Amino acid sequence: MTGQPTEKAEAGWDSVADLVVVGSGGGSLAAALVARQGGLEPLVLEKTEVVGGSTAMSGGVLWLPNNQVSRAAGVEDSPEEARQYFAASVGDVGPSTSPERVEAFLNAVEPMTDFLMEQGVPFRHCEGYSDYYDELPGGKARGRSLETEILDLRRLGPWRQKFRARADLPPLPLTTSDVSPLSLAPRTAHSVATVAKVAARMTKAKLTRREMRGTGSALQGWMLLAALRAEVPIWTGTRVVDLVVEDGRVLGVVAERDGRTVRVRARAGVLLNSGGFAHNQAMRDKYGPAPASTAWTSANEGDTGEVIEAAMRHGAAVDLMEEAWWIPSSVLPDGTPQFAVYERSKPHSILVDSNGARYVNEAASYMEVGQAMYARHRETTAVPSWFVMDARFRRRYLWGTVPGGFTPREWLTSGYMKKSDTVEGLAEQCGIDPAGLRDTVDRYNASAEQGKDPEFHKGERAYDRYYGDPTVRPNPCVAPVSKAPFYAVAMYPGDVGTSGGLLTDEHGRVIGENGEAMPGLYATGNCTASVMGRTYPAAGASIAASFVFGWLAAHHMIDNSRRSDSVA
Repeated sequence: MTGQPTEKAEAGWDSVADLVVVGSGGGSLAAALVARQGGLEPLVLEKTEVVGGSTAMSGGVLWLPNNQVSRAAGVEDSPEEARQYFAASVGDVGPSTSPERVEAFLNAVEPMTDFLMEQGVPFRHCEGYSDYYDELPGGKARGRSLETEILDLRRLGPWRQKFRARADLPPLPLTTSDVSPLSLAPRTAHSVATVAKVAARMTKAKLTRREMRGTGSALQGWMLLAALRAEVPIWTGTRVVDLVVEDGRVLGVVAERDGRTVRVRARAGVLLNSGGFAHNQAMRDKYGPAPASTAWTSANEGDTGEVIEAAMRHGAAVDLMEEAWWIPSSVLPDGTPQFAVYERSKPHSILVDSNGARYVNEAASYMEVGQAMYARHRETTAVPSWFVMDARFRRRYLWGTVPGGFTPREWLTSGYMKKSDTVEGLAEQCGIDPAGLRDTVDRYNASAEQGKDPEFHKGERAYDRYYGDPTVRPNPCVAPVSKAPFYAVAMYPGDVGTSGGLLTDEHGRVIGENGEAMPGLYATGNCTASVMGRTYPAAGASIAASFVFGWLAAHHMIDNSRRSDSVA
């Protein structure tokens, strides 16, 4: 059962392992660590030349209801409250959110968290990062999300060059709790102190020649360190192109490696964690809402869907293929998509369609706003929508990574950011109905003077306020859009990955079109129809599901292998 993957270990195969994992995201490494501890030999196959998947490009957060780390930090939680919130926020939208899968997810949280901490992953509670619908039964204003401690990536040694790290963001040693105050600097004493704290970390890192990273880089860095300590084999530059199926059972995979085709045997099973199809325009056109473009996605470049298509060719069932982890995004002058999270909660701004009308709480969950954008587009033009700001917003707040008070010349000359001394002039530049935008701004401002948004209730959730401006009272998210000049940026329904795909059961087994589990085939992550359904209940929901179902799948393979050994 065990042993290193070996060349021609069995007739007809180029290499053999017990568990073959396709993709190197968080759920992949979690499964590989479980397999190794349980006596199985894992092998991780990564298509690109770098390890980490979309997890390494993310905020590096896992949403784990009723977890022991958050409870230790003083967050009161219980299994009953976790189930209550899951039911209220996610609900049951089909087989991916079946009671069995939801219970499997919730019940695995504590043992999985314990296991990863034993493997050296230092979790901490994300203080103040609220559940996205904290007003619902069971919702928590203090949140249930975990992140890891900051990591020196130089600890990865030679694997540092094979580790995925975002190139479009500065290499800042940040924790989640640093992001909101940094987006406000220097508006509050807390924001100024946070700038000083992060600057001190950067200075210390430079003096000690360390490469300190937080967010997804830290999470996946810790996971890779654990995998390297456990001697988990990882092959980069290995693209899986098909499954090997015999008599209805998945026996292994066909992959392209070093310019040749190889067949890799999986004695216990194959776990797919290959990502979705965010960068596959043909699949997006076939399954997703329209319009959609690969130019709007922030998913990693390996997110191209061929593994989902391979599983479908062999009879795998799929669901939720029209969904993604939507996140409103602009497209910078150089063509790079830039998603907007903290920007949308700031006051002195609104989001409008081509008629100049608001249609959503701008500060709501990014997935909720993305879905609202498509829903509105079915009635009128809302792709793109326009994020409208006044002079106070532009002077005070970050836009992406650019500080308030500074607008790059290229933004204006390229047309990426529109600017006008009047609301009507701004509307004309954007192709928005001038009278419609004027009417919307006037109606919004009338109630915004009192910090109220009777139409969409912006600022009433704890999550809305998390990224708001506490110096603006009584509502940190709502204030008039009235001071010239006015600015606008086109916003598209971008994403950080698709969230529909292969149907799996509570063990992570892929379900066939006949309704039965496909022997030998498991899946987790963005190549599956998510247990979160059509909702993003809190920060780190997608990553947590990937970790948990990777963990569950590996345990199921271990149990099956032990049963097989006992029968033999």
